[in-house]
Amino acid sequence: MTNDGSLEATEVAEHSLLPVPLSARTSTAAHQFWIWTGANTAPINWVLGAIGIHLGLSLWQTIAVLVAGNVLGMGIFGLFVLMGQSTGVSQMVLSRSAFGRRGAYLPAVLQGLLAAGWCAVNTWIILDLVVALFGKLGYQGGTGFKIVVAALIMIIQVGIAAVGFRAIARFERWTVPVTAVVLAAMTAIAWTSTGVHWDYTGQGLRGAALWSALSTVMTAIGIGWGITWFAYASDYSRFVPPTMPRRTVYLASVLGQFVPTVWLGVFGATLATVSEKVDPGQLVVEAFGALAVPVILLVIHGPIATNILNIYSCGLCAQTVDWHVDRRRLSYGVGVVAFAFTVYLILRNDFAAALDGWLAGLVTWVAPWAAIMVIHFYWKKRRRIDVDALFDPPGGGRLADLSWPALVAMVVGMVATWSCEYGIPSFLQGPIAVALGGIDLSWLAGSVVAAVVYLALVRSRDPVVPPRERPSKAAPRVGER
Repeated sequence: MTNDGSLEATEVAEHSLLPVPLSARTSTAAHQFWIWTGANTAPINWVLGAIGIHLGLSLWQTIAVLVAGNVLGMGIFGLFVLMGQSTGVSQMVLSRSAFGRRGAYLPAVLQGLLAAGWCAVNTWIILDLVVALFGKLGYQGGTGFKIVVAALIMIIQVGIAAVGFRAIARFERWTVPVTAVVLAAMTAIAWTSTGVHWDYTGQGLRGAALWSALSTVMTAIGIGWGITWFAYASDYSRFVPPTMPRRTVYLASVLGQFVPTVWLGVFGATLATVSEKVDPGQLVVEAFGALAVPVILLVIHGPIATNILNIYSCGLCAQTVDWHVDRRRLSYGVGVVAFAFTVYLILRNDFAAALDGWLAGLVTWVAPWAAIMVIHFYWKKRRRIDVDALFDPPGGGRLADLSWPALVAMVVGMVATWSCEYGIPSFLQGPIAVALGGIDLSWLAGSVVAAVVYLALVRSRDPVVPPRERPSKAAPRVGER
């Protein structure tokens, strides 16, 4: 930013839902890469790999699921990143085009709950590591100590997120590379001196039991992990200038997600072959002994980098449902809610089951919503969105208040997702998945059913924007206003 006008435009874009003006769209490909790398360079991804071992898979089966699932999940994630660059608006505001002005309240509320929940989960991960650190120093803190530490950590996270995108981008850009170097050293130590069982065969699962474990891990850890980020993508890529090549934006964002997720997932899986535990603090302490003290202090950065995105996006969701509250204040409210959920997690003992249930449950709404958004943006609208119409007041603008094709398709898709889901909690075990012997095809069923229903309803009601052979002034591409 080089003048007062651009600074003012950036300040408005930071704290409102209005389209980011061209003068404030200064994010680089490096910004996008480090934002998403930071969001995934976190101890929670150790748990992702460790859960595969916990469910009885071999090390190489777990690695295969992580790689295959994230190739697909992150590849689709890139499509949502391009939506933000193209329109300059946040992901939930963009949902108004498909779901209607008030119809978009449904995904916005669900995404807000998702972001607040993730903030709590990641804060618990930080807390676990900090408590493990104090344990190495000889102090065994009780529940009260854990709650105090969680409160202090939440204050730090909320403080960064309340400032906005500029602070987030700078934080990630300058801290993530250092953290990556530390994690590389950790990986080298783990793989050369902790006795990793590279030939770990798991519980020798076969038949239905094997496919059940593989599909559950795929849903909660493989493609399911990528799916959980779809609803965040445009919140950060909206700051990318429309002149940047789409391929550059796509690759920077996708690689920023894929590399740390798979790397740390494999890291967690290898550690789990040694300890056969899922708890992240115990994984590190048992694997590194005294070296855990300096390592944990540096790794604490990872979850904070993730949570500032959760808090920022949750505030945007609240604004999307027409809560006319300053985004900074919304960030403070998100911190309070997330802290309450963190306390709940502190009081829970079986973290692996709780995490699997949380991850699997998220797919219930995200997968159908994502299928509808991809079809709407890339096929129905051909990437030509009336951005100004997204900000018309409810009930009297150019957008329908409720877009029934999208809403019906999403609800039907959610039912299909749950029917084919086989999570660890019994309430996330749908009848179709049970009948198949525990094979979890929830993300696939939800996406396909929602897509089919939406296409059928849209074809019968609304015209589809015809494709064009070349750009023209009469039909400008979004972002080239």
